[in-house]
Amino acid sequence: MKNVWLRVEFAAIFVIAPIMMAVFLPPTWLFPILFGVTAVGFVLLHFTIGFAWRSLFERADEVDLILRALFIAATAVTCFVVMWLFQRDMMFVLVRERPIVLVFIIVLYPVLSALPQELVYRVLYFERYADILPKDIKSNLMLNASLFGLAHLMYWHAIPILMTFFGGLVFAYSYKMKLNFLEAWFLHSVAGIILFVFGMGAYFYSGNVVRPF
Repeated sequence: MKNVWLRVEFAAIFVIAPIMMAVFLPPTWLFPILFGVTAVGFVLLHFTIGFAWRSLFERADEVDLILRALFIAATAVTCFVVMWLFQRDMMFVLVRERPIVLVFIIVLYPVLSALPQELVYRVLYFERYADILPKDIKSNLMLNASLFGLAHLMYWHAIPILMTFFGGLVFAYSYKMKLNFLEAWFLHSVAGIILFVFGMGAYFYSGNVVRPF
């Protein structure tokens, strides 16, 4: 019975909620939904047997400079190529035209966006639902990244879904394989900031969403 309830929770949070957001709810509800799911996640984690909040900080002194450098470089190159091919005129638009907005994004994105997403899609996912997740680690990481991509279905564009899938693989690897939440959060934060620096915020802005129906 316990696993049945966990499956219901899991489906509601990681499958039904993203699809409902993408299909039925206004795109402007993104942050209220994100904060609502995060609040639910906090409560569920608090009552998850074996989980302790202090565990999120246990590897605070471990810094994988090679992983961080490679990930930052790969993200920057990907953003450059995408913008050069599809949105050349918008490249570095915030740097050129709205630097103050970019500063606010750099300061707020890690806390208001990356942190809630990592708490839900890494901590809640791996800690609360371990008993119902694939036992094969590769399958588990792939599922996590796929659901993270599904969470961005609301943008109705292949680029955000693909980028968040591959980013999700790295974040999941940092959290699950290296047991380093702070590194996953750092990588997610940096990735988001790089996206906005290169002008890719247009792909991740709810005001630009056009549903295909």
